[in-house]
Amino acid sequence: MMESQPLQETPAAAPGADAAGAPPAVVPGKEFTRTCKGLVVLLIGGYVLLQLLPSSLNYLAVIPSKTIPYVWTVFTAGYIEQVLPGAIGSSLGLLFCGKDIEPVWGRKEFLKFIILVNSICGVLAFCFAIALYYVTGKESFLVTPLSGFHGCLAGFLVALKQLLPNLELPMCFFWKIKAKWMPFFVVCFSTIMAFIVPDSINFLPTLVSGMYVSWLYLRYFQRNPLTGLKGDPSDDFSFPSLFPDAMRPVTDPVANLFDRMLCARSRPSEVALPVTDPAKASRRRERGERVLEERLAADAADTEAPAHGHSTAED
Repeated sequence: MMESQPLQETPAAAPGADAAGAPPAVVPGKEFTRTCKGLVVLLIGGYVLLQLLPSSLNYLAVIPSKTIPYVWTVFTAGYIEQVLPGAIGSSLGLLFCGKDIEPVWGRKEFLKFIILVNSICGVLAFCFAIALYYVTGKESFLVTPLSGFHGCLAGFLVALKQLLPNLELPMCFFWKIKAKWMPFFVVCFSTIMAFIVPDSINFLPTLVSGMYVSWLYLRYFQRNPLTGLKGDPSDDFSFPSLFPDAMRPVTDPVANLFDRMLCARSRPSEVALPVTDPAKASRRRERGERVLEERLAADAADTEAPAHGHSTAED
């Protein structure tokens, strides 16, 4: 069963629509969830803590030269914002992305996703910093504190691409971009900024890691809360779909490698469907949603029946 956050209602299909076609629709959320508000308090609290106790950064952020004794920092760094704009931006991103994602996944899966992505991003940030040190010889990569929620925010963009690919996200002024192109746009923009502002290169590995880890988890490992199927085998969420069609000669071999590595090693009982058959995946998702709705209706009827019988007996 889902956690405390209810599933969003799916709008009725248009007359004459193919029942075995598109997967269940997801609509944007309307209100900020309590889970997101609590996490915002955590992010703002982390920033305030750094202002009151600056030395706490050594024990909460990933500092590659100190990470081996302070291994817990790979788990805490994702929730520590070092500057006020970062704390505000991460809080707003969490609120607006979370209101669309959490009602579909449920609170437990939403928190699991955040903890998983932030933890793996912390480990990869440490590995990238060590690699950059050996490549460049600059000791700054070993002593620069690495922290922030931006890796998880990048993962949220991948989740929005999966759930609401045509949702228009505001960028600046009157310019909007669809959610399905946002991960690619952010990677390109961050790469350009890394050359213009050298210090921003510290954020690039975490952003890329957040997107990569999120896509792998959602594509191959997440248990769908509506159907119980494992992963998302649709072509609309394949690895090449993260990039423009012109890059398919490069991205298709990478996608095939992922499929051979992660699908072939899974047990047949755990594999929902082959990635090459999205039509069947859509039909099974719809059947799973109908079964879930029937079970919920049956549970509600069973709950109301004893109460009705009890009131009749009293009369």
